[in-house]
Amino acid sequence: MSLRGERPCARLLRWIPYGLALVAALLASPARAAAAPGVHVAPIEGEIDAGVSAFVKRAIAGAEAAGARALILPTNTLGGRVDAAIVIRDALLATPLRTVVFVDPRAISAGALIALAAEEIVMADGATLGAAAPVRAGAEGMEPAGEKATSYVRKEFRSTAERRGRPPELAEAMVDEDVVVEGVVGPGKLLTLTTAEALSLGVADAQADDIDAVLARLGLEGAEIHAVSPSWAERALRFLTMPAVSSLLLSLGMMGVLLELRTPGFGVPGLVGVACLVLFFWAQWLLALVGWEEIALAAAGVLLIGLEVFVIPGFGIAGVLGAIALLAGLSMSLVGAGVTLERALEAVAQVALSIALALAGALVALRFLPRLPFGRRLVLETSLGADVAAGQEPPASRPRPGERGIAASTLRPAGIARLGGARVDVVSEAEFIAAGEAVEVIRVEGNRVVVRRIAAEGEGGVTR
Repeated sequence: MSLRGERPCARLLRWIPYGLALVAALLASPARAAAAPGVHVAPIEGEIDAGVSAFVKRAIAGAEAAGARALILPTNTLGGRVDAAIVIRDALLATPLRTVVFVDPRAISAGALIALAAEEIVMADGATLGAAAPVRAGAEGMEPAGEKATSYVRKEFRSTAERRGRPPELAEAMVDEDVVVEGVVGPGKLLTLTTAEALSLGVADAQADDIDAVLARLGLEGAEIHAVSPSWAERALRFLTMPAVSSLLLSLGMMGVLLELRTPGFGVPGLVGVACLVLFFWAQWLLALVGWEEIALAAAGVLLIGLEVFVIPGFGIAGVLGAIALLAGLSMSLVGAGVTLERALEAVAQVALSIALALAGALVALRFLPRLPFGRRLVLETSLGADVAAGQEPPASRPRPGERGIAASTLRPAGIARLGGARVDVVSEAEFIAAGEAVEVIRVEGNRVVVRRIAAEGEGGVTR
């Protein structure tokens, strides 16, 4: 119908319904978006470690802040660390969110505890759940962790099942092979449930093959899905907190610090050592495994050891207390909440091994680096010119074997000695020589002048 010939008022009246409909549609869109139920989905895959626990806690916090209708955790894991699983378990039990673990295709060991802690368990066809006996590394591979750890984990499973209204005896049978459930599992067997078994025994709540089916089972069809995935930083943190990587960072860090303490100035070893220690503590800090207490304890240990090296000759109370504080601080940095005694001992052993490797590496470096061209620059800068080739006899104006002098500075083992009226950079033969003590040149290797302490009269001759 043409509008030509109509009066302006009539035209305006004709357009009013369209304008009102447009305004109503614009107002209704945000309302519908706000009313749409939001569901957050955060997958748990691979080994359960501190990185996964940090990721799940972040996912829970994000879902709570967004007012999500539910948090779904698609799970596929063969297990991992008990302390990390307990952190996730506590977070799932504490949140008011509707939490759902979607087992696809397996939730074994630590993954079973996470599944039991969720409000609802949905399993895919052919999925498995259970087999959660605690184990530890032994001389011949993985072996049972012992009755103390088994008892602790068994009760964690039982209390979690009781909290969620699931059969507690079945949860215990997943952990301890001595638990017998008539008609389900006999003595000497760990309980692992298939999807059909978990449904029939009241452990699982529903079966579904994908996320859409899970939403349908939960009555959340059409819900807006917000996928949550680990960030690159969390992936990097998982790598840095792997036992092998964290041990390597500790070893390299302490080795670098030890080399720097034994050589003058501040160079490459110190930079590498500090960088490795910063990476180690940064990763543990972001994963909430380390706080100011652990850092302060480790720093106090380093301070006491430094006091022993620079101020108090020998190795006494300060050195022992420093070593204990350093060991305790670093060990506490490797464990989180819910740590078992076995895991704590493993952390102590890991740190002790790292310290032993650092000491061995430092001794080897101090022994052989000065003989290499680049090693001389890293360990010792001498005042003898670089024109003296290794193995050549030094000129008469330079130190010779047998020449005696005085240590002008403390040799740890490198320092400065006064020989023939000149100040010469020297290195002692793996011994501590205080400033002012008499020294003797025992050999000259190119730019490297090696000295030893001359014992005072009554000490029994020259020390070696």
